[in-house]
Amino acid sequence: MVIHSHEHADLPTPYGPMRTHIFRPVAEGKYPGILLYSEIFQVTAPIARTASLLAGHGFVVGVPEIYHEFLPAGEILAYDQAGADKGNDLKTTKELASYDADSRAVLDFLKSHHACTGKLGTMGICIGGHLSFRAAAKNSDVKAAVCFYATDIHKNGLGKDMNDDTLVSINQTNAELLMIWGRQDPHVPLEGRRKIQATLEADGVHYTWHEFNGQHAFLRDEGHRYDPELALKSYGLALEMLKRKLGEGDLSAIKTGDN
Repeated sequence: MVIHSHEHADLPTPYGPMRTHIFRPVAEGKYPGILLYSEIFQVTAPIARTASLLAGHGFVVGVPEIYHEFLPAGEILAYDQAGADKGNDLKTTKELASYDADSRAVLDFLKSHHACTGKLGTMGICIGGHLSFRAAAKNSDVKAAVCFYATDIHKNGLGKDMNDDTLVSINQTNAELLMIWGRQDPHVPLEGRRKIQATLEADGVHYTWHEFNGQHAFLRDEGHRYDPELALKSYGLALEMLKRKLGEGDLSAIKTGDN
């Protein structure tokens, strides 16, 4: 892993400025770009650690605050019932078009960033898994998408009208998908997972599918549902696919002395 930095940019969108956290290697060179979508709680400490891990492996990572229209820049929702209720309420208050505009804004920012090769992928967790999947369907320059236990795809439940077209749009994707699920996740039951997989098969999408004995949020390194063994295995799967599809950039040699 390489040393990385953390900064932020307030990106313009049709729905107002969007605070976006940027994690990237500090070593000179250019690296692939990853749009990382958070859970409903926005850019929490576990999400920042995930972004740091990706940056440390040689990616420029942009993490938008998904509810920027409704919450002050920098606000984080707590991992408690009140935070979950607020995040779930905003999930279906936000316009579907705003989710799409957010994706495009971050992708354009990454593509033009001086440290980015212009090769782009997405990754997301929970609602972020849905948004990663959707961004891959709606943006032809996304070549790889990692989706961790993506919620609401099977029931078209994203956005204000709760009638999204995410699943029916996936036949437009140019990306390879990595779909990772927990079998004990009540948010995406077996029939929902099978519906999604059947659509990927019917549409001829290039994808890899993994179902583990894990609960919802097994990747999050806070709380009782965290499974470090599954998290480590899943990060390995994600990094393998992202590097294979996007490359590893042109990291310059790091001088360590005259040994």
